Amino acid sequence: MKAAIFRGGDIVVDTLPEPVPARGQVLVKTLACGICGSDLHAAKHAHRMVAVTRRIPGRVPMDLSRDVVFGHEFCCEVLDYGPDTERKVKPGTRVCAMPLMMEADGPKGMGYSNTYVGGYAEQMLLAAPLLREVPNGLSTDHAALTEPLAVGVHAVEKGALGGDEAPLVVGCGPVGLAVIAALRLKGLRPIVAADFSPKRRELAAKMGADIVVDPAKEQPYTKLEPGKRAAIFECVGVPGVLQQMFEQVPRDARVVVVGVCMEPDTIEPMFGIVKELSLQFVLGYTPDEFARSLRLLAEGEVDADALITGKVGLDGVKGAFAELGSPERHTKILVEPWR
Repeated sequence: MKAAIFRGGDIVVDTLPEPVPARGQVLVKTLACGICGSDLHAAKHAHRMVAVTRRIPGRVPMDLSRDVVFGHEFCCEVLDYGPDTERKVKPGTRVCAMPLMMEADGPKGMGYSNTYVGGYAEQMLLAAPLLREVPNGLSTDHAALTEPLAVGVHAVEKGALGGDEAPLVVGCGPVGLAVIAALRLKGLRPIVAADFSPKRRELAAKMGADIVVDPAKEQPYTKLEPGKRAAIFECVGVPGVLQQMFEQVPRDARVVVVGVCMEPDTIEPMFGIVKELSLQFVLGYTPDEFARSLRLLAEGEVDADALITGKVGLDGVKGAFAELGSPERHTKILVEPWR
């Protein structure tokens, strides 16, 4: 089968052996897979990502001397099952699933793995117990947004907002837009959103932001509703942003870190101490949040069309990584391996 492979620090299109499902696994055809900002970071900072992963208990780092196939935001079609595996959905059914494979010693991630290929390949393996059937009427393109939406849903849940906070989303890329959508769906308003990009500010308003701010021209923290505790969602993932927040956010603010920073960063705790700030880091989502995100898309609760700005085949993946560096041109590019 063909795949867009991360090999030797580059992305190349080549053939790989077709995967064979084992017990508890499902062979699927990849219909569409979104390119995530984490994929861009992983390609740019692969060696740093590996070095950090080695220091985190229970995490398995990529072996950069071997092939890796990225892609964890996918919608697929069921082809076949492994031996002694319950066939919960029929072949030909469209499905989504959390990007995890179940092994004897616990779940293993896919998309940054040498063992399991991700969605930038014509076929892949999924864990049978994690399959979620795509509801009738939901397009493949929109179903592929389940995973990134779930990241935003989870961030808002972990933020533990009680309804009397003033939310601010800093950074309106795909993750920030998912957070805005999740805040709106929970009725946590007014929502302030800040981004330097005019295009992203426009999308933030479409997703549900009540006030959009260009931080080059005005201070977003001054737009928060007075008398409420500030709840700041950091969705940038660039060194220096957290320290800037520590210096500028109001006293007693809650800062939820959603952006994935792949580089060392520095903060001065004294700002957090003096202001009595709360700092919450988040990762991924729960199975229930993933299923809820799929339902929200199926029910038309999210403007999915506004998020998808391009589609490429495997030959276009390398170029798409470069294109996504421009926020004015693209938000979410879908890879269609059979295109």
